[in-house]
Amino acid sequence: MKKRLLILLSMVFLVSIVTACNNSTSGKSKEVVKIGVTGADGPYWKLIEDKAKAKGITIELVEFSDYIQPNTALANGEIDMNSFQHIAFLAPANVENGFTIVPIASTTITPTGIYSQKYEDLSEIPDGSQIAISNDPANLGRGLSLVETAGLIELKEGVGIYGTLDDIEKNPKNLEFIPVVSQQTAQALQDVAASLINNGIAGQAGLNFKDSLLYDDPKSEEARPYVGVFAVREEDKDNETYKTIAKLYQEADVIEAVKKETNGGSIVVDIPAEDLQKTLKQLEESIKNKQ
Repeated sequence: MKKRLLILLSMVFLVSIVTACNNSTSGKSKEVVKIGVTGADGPYWKLIEDKAKAKGITIELVEFSDYIQPNTALANGEIDMNSFQHIAFLAPANVENGFTIVPIASTTITPTGIYSQKYEDLSEIPDGSQIAISNDPANLGRGLSLVETAGLIELKEGVGIYGTLDDIEKNPKNLEFIPVVSQQTAQALQDVAASLINNGIAGQAGLNFKDSLLYDDPKSEEARPYVGVFAVREEDKDNETYKTIAKLYQEADVIEAVKKETNGGSIVVDIPAEDLQKTLKQLEESIKNKQ
């Protein structure tokens, strides 16, 4: 009897050890990180997910239909990271909502272009035409700056990157700017003379930025605020798991997949987190100073 009891106890002990070992090894593979995105169907995300899984990290992509929700969800702890925005978009979101969201790595920079289905040259756009433009502060300012570069308007001196429609000083063609949600700038193209469309959205709509009437230079120094980022809550900026995921974006096959998916329109850039955070702070201060 004692012998049978001893054997039974030994078996229970052995099962406990095996279970504990399995839990220990599987615990790592079950580490789940929720990442907020606004377009998760790209093949490069599948690559990143597979690479992360090999490192014991399961990525759960949470797709949002607009540009407001991903930061709110991150600030509220509903997701762990997001990857959909550039620094110029993040800065006003932080200031206006009291968020403390920071970038931990760069992703891509994409040009914004002036597109038209009706005209082949900027000079052909008639007086009084309607121009669709993003309604969020960062992309509105960027779009207006491009329209100024095109010679269609003049902005007030010293406007900076957050120009508004009220900052238009000269509008010789009496163009009517129609602010729309960023994701709708491509859809609006058929109803307006031209539309200001970021290449990320343009690519999803089957457009190529090289076919636009004019696009900004994504490699210029002025483009730094428009670098896309992986963003997290400030208290998580040193989280090694999140950093590991961000580094996967810089691997050669991911870079190639991004290039292929966007027809070369999105350029993967690798900028130190400290530099990204410095740019963010500068933009936040400039916004606060204008309030």
